[in-house]
Amino acid sequence: MSLTVQQTEALYSLYPSIKTTNGTVAYDENGAEVAYDINSVNAKVAENEQSSQSVKTSAQAKLAALGLTADEIAHLIGA
Repeated sequence: MSLTVQQTEALYSLYPSIKTTNGTVAYDENGAEVAYDINSVNAKVAENEQSSQSVKTSAQAKLAALGLTADEIAHLIGA
């Protein structure tokens, strides 16, 4: 099993001493294993996803307020 890209990004954000991962094992700059809390990592992933969705929703609303159609908005934001 390996960490997802989102989990790896969250891991680096939460634990700055972690410099690399292999599967689910994290290492510092000296190659020493670093313990981490996967529940905290998953919570950070969920937080990041919610933030991303909020930004997308805000962008859609702003584009609609400018008079763009739903198709135009979907094309611009890649929906």
